[in-house]
Amino acid sequence: MSNIVIIPSAGSGSRFNSPIPKQYVKVLGKELIVYTFEIFQNCNEIDEIIIPAEKKYFEFLLSLKEKYNITKISKIIEGGKERQNSVYNGLTSKKFHDEDLILVHDAARPLLSQSLLKNSLKVAEKFDSIVIAIRARDTLISGNEIVENYEDRSKIYYAQTPQIFRFKILIKAFNIAIKQNFMATDESMLVKNAGFDVKIVNGEFTNFKVTENNDLDLVEKLIKNFS
Repeated sequence: MSNIVIIPSAGSGSRFNSPIPKQYVKVLGKELIVYTFEIFQNCNEIDEIIIPAEKKYFEFLLSLKEKYNITKISKIIEGGKERQNSVYNGLTSKKFHDEDLILVHDAARPLLSQSLLKNSLKVAEKFDSIVIAIRARDTLISGNEIVENYEDRSKIYYAQTPQIFRFKILIKAFNIAIKQNFMATDESMLVKNAGFDVKIVNGEFTNFKVTENNDLDLVEKLIKNFS
């Protein structure tokens, strides 16, 4: 059994005002995605990293692999139009074993801690399907410009990554989604749609996804604090 990470990197980041995708923007002199790579490179429990990306960035990613000695990167493959397509390309890029644990992690989520990663792997070994998430703390409202409802925050979580699944479960969930023409926003939704339970693992607020330009300022401050 192996622990293999798929890092979908083909997204353009439409909400991020930059001429290049946000995962390739530099923070403190190093590309954001390199911080993400190093999380898994430095974890003994991780065996392999697969990167679905745009073809025009293949050479650039290979240069980052060499420059920062990210030896666990085994494949850089063509990504798809949507995240779901990119992850599927990763799942079909090689021969996996049914019991392999597949981790899917956002390229622009560079502050995952080693303790959270290792704990999530331990839980996944027992429960087969897990999603890291943080419980909502603020009052939650719904509506369109005007408040319509107040939601029960005790049952609301914000999903994070990595999300971890046995290969046999995840590939089945993707194949069912293909037959149904079902598109999801993340892998846990696909697995739930296929009828499997997904265990929630408590996440960390620092494990956020860079979405807008000002998120980079926070990433920079946190990296300086962690150093």
